[in-house]
Amino acid sequence: MNWAIHFPHLGIHLEHVGKAISIFGFDIAYYGIIIGIGMLVGIFIAAAEAKRTQQNPETYFDLAIYAIIFAIIGARLYYVIFSWDYYKGHLLSIFNLREGGLAIYGGVIAAVITVFVFASIKGLTAPQLLDTACLGLIAGQMIGRWGNFFNREAFGEYTDSLFAMQLPVDAVRAADITDKMQEHLVRIDGASFIQVHPTFLYESLWCLAVLILLLIYRKKKKFQGEVFLMYLFLYALGRVWIEGLRTDQLCLPGIGWPVSQVLAGILVIVSPVLIIHGRKREERRKHLRRHEIKEQK
Repeated sequence: MNWAIHFPHLGIHLEHVGKAISIFGFDIAYYGIIIGIGMLVGIFIAAAEAKRTQQNPETYFDLAIYAIIFAIIGARLYYVIFSWDYYKGHLLSIFNLREGGLAIYGGVIAAVITVFVFASIKGLTAPQLLDTACLGLIAGQMIGRWGNFFNREAFGEYTDSLFAMQLPVDAVRAADITDKMQEHLVRIDGASFIQVHPTFLYESLWCLAVLILLLIYRKKKKFQGEVFLMYLFLYALGRVWIEGLRTDQLCLPGIGWPVSQVLAGILVIVSPVLIIHGRKREERRKHLRRHEIKEQK
């Protein structure tokens, strides 16, 4: 197999980008290593934010144990459900995570449910937990997307733009190669390469921008849960565009619409409505409180 990855217009030529590292004869996929690093960074960012807001950081270490387990299960289930045409004939492959196949929205949905259950059991406020945890979540997503780079997956259609990425045909799944890519194959040292949008890179950079915006926005929040809603809005805003470029979309059965793009579009509309409603509700609450104080005087 050809292990090269090129970014020709940026002058970047990587001749050997492996998919795994061997330790004592056992291969550990870079995909898993990157995901693990993203999780650890996310946990420590959430703990730091908890300390800043005078919460107990240990709460988030405890929460992370459950959230990560169920997020991985949710991400895999989401991917398998919307790829069932393949997995119904390869049932054992459902449990093979080393080759990728985790859908971030499935992970987020499962993690949010976990937060509400955890908050209920511990007597905590779920919206506050979500506000704190989402900073770590977006940081983890930013790092985790680079797992797709090592797996040669989650790329877009053919492009000749500045960030165009060239991948060897024999290193990617045949199902992800479109007719347009075939028409623009590039020959390098006798090997055929497709030239595509590095959508993993676009999303990683977008997540970085979202993290910066959330760090600024958190100081202006009016109610618990507002930062999380802003995370949903900003992340979905980028995902609507990025998902449209990808060739490995998970689609709604019978309709053919990209499920993650549809979900992102819904969040782009719903999240701002909930933020506006929450801010108005908080303003009314403060107004009533001020009125009650005046009457007591």
